[in-house]
Amino acid sequence: MNVSLRRSGLQKDVLSLYRRALRMVKTKPPATRTKFLLFIRYTFHTNASSVTPRNVSAIEHMLRKGRRQLETYEDPSVKDCWVSDEMVAWNDSWSNNWSVKGGNNTS
Repeated sequence: MNVSLRRSGLQKDVLSLYRRALRMVKTKPPATRTKFLLFIRYTFHTNASSVTPRNVSAIEHMLRKGRRQLETYEDPSVKDCWVSDEMVAWNDSWSNNWSVKGGNNTS
């Protein structure tokens, strides 16, 4: 079934930033990629849940902030990132919920 979703320009910008962040992870050392991936997933999830879709100015602000932060992480000299205990706990609870609901979680 091919369902074409119409996305707003803002939605496209957010998805573009997320894809760019995921591509950045591939440029990092294999030993730290999982930390970068967790950092990205957690950051996008918490930011998305902290603002309503109608709050355009807040989303635009988060996009600008995210782009600047991503430019920093894209620097080849950045080899690792810090992951908090809260991020790890969030990931563990998300993974457990995913597997309980019958998701195809392989992590």
